[in-house]
Amino acid sequence: MITDLFSAVFANATIGIILSDNHGRMISVSHFAQKLFGYTEAEMVGQTIELLVPDSLVNLHKNLRKSFNAHPEVRPMGHGRDLYVKRKNGSLFPAEISLSYFYQDEQLYIVAYIIDTTYKKEAEQSLIEQKNRIEQLNAELEQKVADRTNALMVTLHQLELSKDELSKALATERELGELKSRFVTMASHEFRTPLSAILTSADLLNKYTTSEQQDKRNRHIQRIKASVNHLNDILEEFLSVGKLEEGKIEASYSLFDLNDLVTNIVADIQGLLKAGQTIQIEHDCASSVWLDKSLVRKMMVNLLSNAIKYSGENKVIRIHLWCRDGRVRISIQDEGIGMSDEDQKHLFERFYRAKNVTAIQGTGLGLHIVAQYLTLLNGTINFQSKPNDGTTVTLSFSHEDDPAH
Repeated sequence: MITDLFSAVFANATIGIILSDNHGRMISVSHFAQKLFGYTEAEMVGQTIELLVPDSLVNLHKNLRKSFNAHPEVRPMGHGRDLYVKRKNGSLFPAEISLSYFYQDEQLYIVAYIIDTTYKKEAEQSLIEQKNRIEQLNAELEQKVADRTNALMVTLHQLELSKDELSKALATERELGELKSRFVTMASHEFRTPLSAILTSADLLNKYTTSEQQDKRNRHIQRIKASVNHLNDILEEFLSVGKLEEGKIEASYSLFDLNDLVTNIVADIQGLLKAGQTIQIEHDCASSVWLDKSLVRKMMVNLLSNAIKYSGENKVIRIHLWCRDGRVRISIQDEGIGMSDEDQKHLFERFYRAKNVTAIQGTGLGLHIVAQYLTLLNGTINFQSKPNDGTTVTLSFSHEDDPAH
């Protein structure tokens, strides 16, 4: 009954395929379907398809099967609701099932195509949890702004008799208002793009139900993961600023090899490089340095990410490490879009972004965080930049080779 070609399709299919007659008896079961349900072929062939239906739905399924036999059509099952099927061990798993049919010798035969959607359901649940987490963090951030605004109003009331103090308080209030405005503008833009990508991809995933569309499903899953990672990066920057302001981050010094650290960082961020971009390292540190390894790593990742982001394809990013007589210098030079002298005056302000990068994603917090870390390490930063002529950033530290000093 089944041709050699059809048998080959059954043998190599990567989804479950079950052929049954108009009485619901299984005639042929693909290897993948056997693995999916935990039965052997002998245990399935000759049994009715209700063997794979949850016990509570057997009678309903029989009626639906009769209805299909009366009016067969190629269609998905369970439109608008979740479907579950039963394994040999009695456990259930979610599935997407599509039906087709054909006639042979005036007899009706039904083909069911079955996909296990367990991982898809888990991914959807993960997205829901991420969305809830983002909403919670947004609420916490809004509450923090509200609390600080309330605290400022109390201060204004207490200092109303002092003109000088009142002027200072009003200036602080204006600064907070500007920060809030910048935050709202930045957050609405930075959150909208990845959230829209997540929602769009999640909707499109539901439309790709056949095995031939797996590449499209994978592309949208990767897009969702990238968007979630981008949201996590934004939230981590918010949390870092909060911890720095609250004094919860302190420098923890140790001896380490700066050359090895920078080499490892460059290896870790290779995935961020645009087409043709390369990073060159010039090592000139003969001994270990006495600094906070974690903070140095975070600053380097931030500055290298900026160099990659604001440089075009096929550009070179150069790192120069220099250690002499208790001093350390780390320079990062790119061939990117650079920035004006006016923008450099506001470089370390929270949420500030240069005028020539507004179309590029960013929170305006990265260099503010770097400046805070430098304060903890008693370091300095120097910028040399011109529009369309690249940027060189140099971090300088003083350290002791011997921790006892």
